[in-house]
Amino acid sequence: MAFQYRRSGNPGLNDNTFTRVPRVGFGQQAMTVQGTVNKSFLLLVVMMVCALWPWMQVSAGNAQAVSGLMTLGVIGGFVLALIISFKPTTAPYLAVPYAALEGVVLGALSAIFEQRYPGIAIQAIGGTFAVSLVMLVLYRARVIRVTDRLRAVVMGAMFGIVLLYVGAWILSFFHLMVPFINGGGPLGIGFSVLVIGVAAFMLTLDFDMIERGAAAGAPQYMEWYGAFGLMVTLVWMYVEMLRLMAKLRQ
Repeated sequence: MAFQYRRSGNPGLNDNTFTRVPRVGFGQQAMTVQGTVNKSFLLLVVMMVCALWPWMQVSAGNAQAVSGLMTLGVIGGFVLALIISFKPTTAPYLAVPYAALEGVVLGALSAIFEQRYPGIAIQAIGGTFAVSLVMLVLYRARVIRVTDRLRAVVMGAMFGIVLLYVGAWILSFFHLMVPFINGGGPLGIGFSVLVIGVAAFMLTLDFDMIERGAAAGAPQYMEWYGAFGLMVTLVWMYVEMLRLMAKLRQ
């Protein structure tokens, strides 16, 4: 027996997240919110542990030692994210490797930013944690209610940002730049704030999808899928937070 869910703003938690996922049978364990929280915490720990080595190497001036590993992390993380997104049953096996690869990338990236702007990494971590906590509190207090209209707005904004980044990447091959994406002026700072705001509201959509999955009795492996979806949003928010802090330093 299958059941349907509304769309989440997270590409890892979308219309197909709980579509055609069977309900658990008698004696089987179902997805719970607490189980998803526990697995999300585990993925964060794995990511932070795996970020230590590239952080120390770059900080010691040995960036070349992690350049290849960072490229592997970007490509490998993208491939694993695609596999998990299209086949949720792989989440229990691939979510941890995904978190490890993201840790390698974020560790090296954070150290590179840290060398240029001392103290920026802890500021970005603090900012990501603060925004996530505020959105969780607002969601739990039902100050923010996830409606179809909110989903549509967040989804539209997210895809608009993705298209903008892809377009800027293509233009870079022709030595053309989009100033407000990387610029440190008021427009560039405002753009980064907007992107972080979209990522923040994506968290509320993720929270809603996880709660709905638990309420409908989704299989337990969907806890890993929900944790993976949260990880995708948090990683995006942290990277954008790093970019915002760098623009403010400029």
